[in-house]
Amino acid sequence: MIDPLIKSFLFTLATLLPFLNPPAIAPIFLSMTEGASPETRLMLAKKVGINVAIMLISTMLIGNGILMLFGISLPIVRLGGGMLIMYSAWNLVTASDDNSSGETDQTKSMSLEIANSRSFYPLTFPVTFGPGAIAGAITVGVSLIDEQLSIIALRLSGAIPAILLATFALYICMKFSSQMLNKLGKSGTAVFMRLSAFIMLCLGVQICWAGIQGLVNTFL
Repeated sequence: MIDPLIKSFLFTLATLLPFLNPPAIAPIFLSMTEGASPETRLMLAKKVGINVAIMLISTMLIGNGILMLFGISLPIVRLGGGMLIMYSAWNLVTASDDNSSGETDQTKSMSLEIANSRSFYPLTFPVTFGPGAIAGAITVGVSLIDEQLSIIALRLSGAIPAILLATFALYICMKFSSQMLNKLGKSGTAVFMRLSAFIMLCLGVQICWAGIQGLVNTFL
C-alpha cells in the first residue's frame, strides 16, 4: 500500500519541477526585484514560494473541475498565460539600465509598496506559476483519481510533499539569486538577466503556439 504513495511523490515531482524550473527563475526574480533591499527580496521569495505551493495544491485538487465549470480548455489557458508571460518578459527586455539615480528612493518604494503588489502578479502568476505549471498540476490531479479512497489518500499523501519540496527548491533559488549571480559582476549579471528575459519571452511565444495548435486541433 506504500507503493502508490512513492509513485505519486515521484510522478508529481517529475511533472512539476520542469515547469517551475527553479534555477531559471532565479535571474528573472532578481531582475524583477531590482532596487529591493535584501530583506524585501527575502520576504518576496517567501511569499512567492507560499503562493506557488497554495496555487499548485489548489489547482491539483479543483483545477480540472473549475475549467470544466467555466468551459475553459487547456489550450485557452496556455494562450492567455503565454501572452501574459510575453508581456512581462518584454518589459524586462526593454527596461532601462539607467537606474542609478534615486536608488535609495526605489529601494524604499519597493519595500513599502511595490513588493506586496508584485508578490502575486507577476512574480507568482504568470512568471512562476504559469500555464505549464497549471497543466502539470491538473495532470497530477487527474492521476490521483481511483475507485478506492485509500489509494486516493495515499496518492494525495505523496503528491503534497512533492509539491512542497518543489516549491522549497524554488524558494531557495530565489533567496540566493543575488549570491548565485554575484560572481558574474554587474555587467555580466545585466547581460545574464537580459538573456533570461529573452528566454522567458521565447517561452511565452512557445506556450502561445502550443495553445494555438491545441485550438486548431479541436477543429480538425
